[in-house]
Amino acid sequence: MSDTHGWIDPAVYEHFAVVDEIWHAGDAGSADVIAELESFRPLRAVWGNIDGFEVRKATSEYLFFTAGEKKVLLIHIGGYPGRYAPRALDLIRCLKPDIFVCGHSHILKVVYDKVHGMLCINPGAAGRTGIHKVMTLLRFSIEGEDIRDMEVIEFGSKGQRPDFGQ
Repeated sequence: MSDTHGWIDPAVYEHFAVVDEIWHAGDAGSADVIAELESFRPLRAVWGNIDGFEVRKATSEYLFFTAGEKKVLLIHIGGYPGRYAPRALDLIRCLKPDIFVCGHSHILKVVYDKVHGMLCINPGAAGRTGIHKVMTLLRFSIEGEDIRDMEVIEFGSKGQRPDFGQ
């Protein structure tokens, strides 16, 4: 998930009820969001460009870890194949991840980068603030070398949700 911007829709807890951990790709928007998610499931989170001191203190600029047998790089401002942010590209070249997860754009995208041999994932935006029209999450499994059962979850639009802030 990414770009919650200080708010978590209750539907997130339904959709993540069966997950082992949550990855948040930045712009949590408040330390309360981080604390809420951590109390629900194990959390791996990075800070984003809107995040202040409290969120940055509780998270990292980027995370590099192993899930199953896959090396994962998680950062907020990342880009996508052929258009990576400079910091992300430096990390990609150095760390050589199998999976690259970023947020920032509010645009859900899953694409394979043949040049760097990695799956690039942007889960879109799960918050009610930003350019997106529909809130989105991604849910998937990693079993050894396999990435399985990737699901795009759309769970609300600005025009249809009565609790959406204007």
